[in-house]
Amino acid sequence: MTALSVSGVHKAYGETEVLRGVDLRVPHGGLTAILGPSGCGKTTLLRLIAGFADPDAGSIVFGDEVVVGDGVSVPPQRRRVGYVPQEGALFPHLSVTDNITFGLPRRDRRGRRRVGELLDLVGLAGVLAGRYPHELSGGQQQRVALARALAPRPAVVLLDEPFAALDAALREGTRRAVAAALRAADATAVLVTHDQSEALSLADEVGVMRDGLLVQLDSPSTVYSRPADTGVAAFVGDAVLISAVINGKHATCALGTVEVVGTCPPGPATVLLRPEQLRIGPVGADGTPARVREIAYYGHDATVRLDLLPDGPTVVARSAGHLVPDLLDDVRLTVVGPAVAISPA
Repeated sequence: MTALSVSGVHKAYGETEVLRGVDLRVPHGGLTAILGPSGCGKTTLLRLIAGFADPDAGSIVFGDEVVVGDGVSVPPQRRRVGYVPQEGALFPHLSVTDNITFGLPRRDRRGRRRVGELLDLVGLAGVLAGRYPHELSGGQQQRVALARALAPRPAVVLLDEPFAALDAALREGTRRAVAAALRAADATAVLVTHDQSEALSLADEVGVMRDGLLVQLDSPSTVYSRPADTGVAAFVGDAVLISAVINGKHATCALGTVEVVGTCPPGPATVLLRPEQLRIGPVGADGTPARVREIAYYGHDATVRLDLLPDGPTVVARSAGHLVPDLLDDVRLTVVGPAVAISPA
């Protein structure tokens, strides 16, 4: 496996600019998730890395090898890329073993040791080798697709929304198994997804795309706790964004005076809080008065939408499932931990 470097990549289809100067580096053995809404350019970026299309400008490098750029365009079959599409795309007439060995040189297909190693790697060791795709669950099919991608020991593994077609019961277990297999194989991997929890929980780094630009590339905790702008803050997890006035390490806003972090000059700004930072207390307690407007109950916890009184904005708090107030209750809100100060654009 090897590092991946994408530099200044542009791509347009007709008059539509899809990618506008994307820079990305994935270290050897790293798993980077590219997160963004539909139409932001993330799948196009994956296709360019795979070699299914060429960028209009920029370069893509695997280790020390330029695969596209400066007049070079290595065809996809020579890039040593493992590709896992959304629904696995296994050959229905081939067994698990034959699907996994399909991309190997003919001389390497005879031995079954590699198949056993790969099935063990993706958590499917045992009796599945002779089965056909229709005899597997959706999660098992995706793991076989990953085993097939890893079989020729690719330079880079690309995963295009590989869990989107799975139901909730299969998705979490399959995610964990795939991430563990990639790390056990020391694979350099790029995962494209629109699922924030998937990106944050699986990847070493998360790149957030918007309108053809990679607007932030950081660790999952940094992307969540220190988003680059209000757009990233609102897209990655639930966000409470409130107008404020910054004065040193504090800000004055509709929730009172709160501690802030971030490099933001004094004056008007926006502060970011996450719903879990808002604590709901009874009337008579300290805090900002609010009225419960809406409750979304999930069992283990609940999302509570509240109007700040008398005429403040609406905010969202996250409460433990056994501490949920009633609809239209008057309560008090307090802030736990610092807010993130974001300068006006």
